[in-house]
Amino acid sequence: MGTRLKVLNVFKSLHRTRRDVFKDDDRALTAARLKINEEFRKNKNETSEENINKMIKMGTDVEMVLKQSVLQMEHVGEDTLLLRPREPHMLENVPFCDQPRKKT
Repeated sequence: MGTRLKVLNVFKSLHRTRRDVFKDDDRALTAARLKINEEFRKNKNETSEENINKMIKMGTDVEMVLKQSVLQMEHVGEDTLLLRPREPHMLENVPFCDQPRKKT
């Protein structure tokens, strides 16, 4: 795959992730869109293959951090927040057990 195509794939992937992570939050969606576009514009004239590959790696790392670490919360009252976890956060939501399970 050519370098240009890899860069475009990372760009598109970051924008898809942005839409999923910040769904229903217009302010965060706009801020993330502006930041992604700014970073790609800032580096659009980069010609060093090594630097481009480092930036591609950073872009994919940022995407993983967004997918795995960002949770949405919403103010629903003066002292109350509503947590809106996405599906990937719910997969390993196992209750804690003080006593070990007995082998059968």
